[in-house]
Amino acid sequence: MLRPLLDAIAPPLCAGCGAAAGRIEPLCAPCRRGLRWLAAEPVSIGALDVWAPVAYEGPAQGMVRALKFRGATRASGAMAAQIAAGAPPGWLEADAALVPVPLHPARARRRGYNQALLLAEALATRTGTPMVDCLERTGPARTQVGRDRAGRLSGIAGSIRTGGPAPGRAVLVDDVVTTGATLDACARALRAAGATSVVAVGYARTPGR
Repeated sequence: MLRPLLDAIAPPLCAGCGAAAGRIEPLCAPCRRGLRWLAAEPVSIGALDVWAPVAYEGPAQGMVRALKFRGATRASGAMAAQIAAGAPPGWLEADAALVPVPLHPARARRRGYNQALLLAEALATRTGTPMVDCLERTGPARTQVGRDRAGRLSGIAGSIRTGGPAPGRAVLVDDVVTTGATLDACARALRAAGATSVVAVGYARTPGR
């Protein structure tokens, strides 16, 4: 009952430009038109096949930051819808399992949630693919922002492990793919725990990766 009244008084703002947006879509119409769609085929980052629907720039970058830093958790539904609509055939099936990229416990306490987990939950609801939250992050909470790939790899190595059985077919889920270092560390942990197939999906990917 209160939601329509609140939206009328203070309409939801677009995650991309800050203009008024609808209650369902976190981006306004011009920002939705401004998304740059990526190819339907996955790309290989190291030994991992990765796919994301949009380029990590402009409105998509605003979406990721709104979800991650501004508590715009409703954005996860729209992001999951775009992943589900174009994911490579056979990836999001009932015999696979969605595995969210873990957030360090200290950072999760400050933020109040793991954005990758929210995205995986929304994706599981849309596709029927089960979610298995089996990865955990240990060691010091070091930020990856502003570090090159070598720095990210050195900071990640050894800090991600499985906290439970790994699924045979794993689909890693994260909000954004930049260097791929975190996904690589997650994939290595899953393979070491018995996963025979690991791929990854994100909402946005840095062009050129």
